Amino acid sequence: MKRRSVLKTAAAISASLAAPRVGRADAAKPVMFVPHADLASIDPVWTTADITRNYSLAVFDTLYGYDAQFQVQPQMVEGQKTEDDGKTWELTLREDLAFHDGQKVLARDCVATIKRFCVRDPFGQALMQRVGEITAPSDTVIRFRMKQPFPLLPNALAQVYCAIMPQRLAETDPMKQIPEAIGSGPFKFLADERIPGSRVAFAKNQAYVPRKSGTPSFNAGPKIVYVDRVVWNFIPDPATASAALQQREVDWWENPSLDLLPQIKTYKDVTLVVKDRTGEMGCLRFNQLFPPFDNPAIRRVVVEAMDQKEVMEAVAGAAPSLYKTDIGLFVPGTPMASSNGVQVTRGPKDYAKLKQDLAAAGYHGEKIVVLAATTIPTIWAEASVAADTLTKVGFNVDLQSMDWGSVVQRRASREPPAKGGWNIFFTWLGGFGNISPAPNIAIRGNGAAAWFGWPKNDKIEALYTQWFEAPDPAAQQKICAAMQAAFWQNPTYAPLGMYDQPTAFHKYMQDVPEGWPQFYSLKKAI
Repeated sequence: MKRRSVLKTAAAISASLAAPRVGRADAAKPVMFVPHADLASIDPVWTTADITRNYSLAVFDTLYGYDAQFQVQPQMVEGQKTEDDGKTWELTLREDLAFHDGQKVLARDCVATIKRFCVRDPFGQALMQRVGEITAPSDTVIRFRMKQPFPLLPNALAQVYCAIMPQRLAETDPMKQIPEAIGSGPFKFLADERIPGSRVAFAKNQAYVPRKSGTPSFNAGPKIVYVDRVVWNFIPDPATASAALQQREVDWWENPSLDLLPQIKTYKDVTLVVKDRTGEMGCLRFNQLFPPFDNPAIRRVVVEAMDQKEVMEAVAGAAPSLYKTDIGLFVPGTPMASSNGVQVTRGPKDYAKLKQDLAAAGYHGEKIVVLAATTIPTIWAEASVAADTLTKVGFNVDLQSMDWGSVVQRRASREPPAKGGWNIFFTWLGGFGNISPAPNIAIRGNGAAAWFGWPKNDKIEALYTQWFEAPDPAAQQKICAAMQAAFWQNPTYAPLGMYDQPTAFHKYMQDVPEGWPQFYSLKKAI
């Protein structure tokens, strides 16, 4: 789409929703938001895509929430009690919870949601391994009978992907997508206003009752909404999005292109700031169901071939202070991070030797299907450098460029690469998984239940289990160091460095929450 036509579209939408401006209350002014991608899936269990996570924060609510210090707070839960040395938990729901269709939120809805969530989420899987039974003895009580104590139960239920939905939706096969978006969160998803590839709209849930106690912080505390509508206009061209921001046709640009940051800093009424402190870690993900990446020796060659500094210069060269290298499994400087083995990620690289190593590992020149999203500049940048490196070391690369929504759909396929499947896709790993193994989707090695790529790694799984049983943080850190050592020998992906992504919004957008994009608490004071 040409820049002028995009601007006209954005302006027309803005005018139709916001005019006239004079004398209107804040709530009457919609927030015009440019997300980093189009919303390809409305199911927060079926996909881990950040765009679906952000939508889920608006539409659904969770039993617990994380505050800005990553501490867990009750959200839909009014109270909890534990008995039998931590083997029995009873969670009591707040009385004022209702779904968008008007039905009261019941404990059985929550039980069904938890069971579906636990099939696919790594933290949920760890929880379910320790659960004997989950029941709803009344409309307001959820009961867990545990096989063993699990103090992190509230942390697992605070995951964004444990998004409470009606039982009829929660009973959808976890491997299939829910057919509609009905939550109990502070916003309603306006399905009839959805324009695939372009537009998503939300309306304030007028029936939503915020939590009465606590302080709004990240996705915990009272979720008080001050705007009636939020409109997401996906603008794939960064220059067009930047111009729209400058001209006030949009209020907030989630992920401004890093090479445009110097220009955006000159916009006098725009705030440019990092809100998400968990960062974005580059990921070249292997499909281990099919050759050649069912072979750990070949995966090791790929990991060794990747120069994190070279990748990150392509991604964030315009803002070098934002990126880091020597990245292993967790963000450097956080408690679980380790420098164990990170030297393998450094350059320069001897491509001739790596080519010999690849042949010795058993690669025979078969074509590898590599998926790369062109609609997310940072993914396209990492993919371009990494795909070139793959070619240099001797891979027969079939680089297939597509929009991010298509990658999200296709990476779920378990078909052979020649029949619509894939061998590699690129993404960025963000969120709590970057600072703790518990919710980390990329390190798990539990086969068919694992994240896309479906690796099987008994050693990593054993260490993952041990981490939950560790008596203190020092023991947990030691296990994480061992986990990272095991990872380099049998990698599930190639780490490509990391960066902190700033967000950009006009200064009249007040109280923009910390963390991921959320639309409660903020005010549009214009």
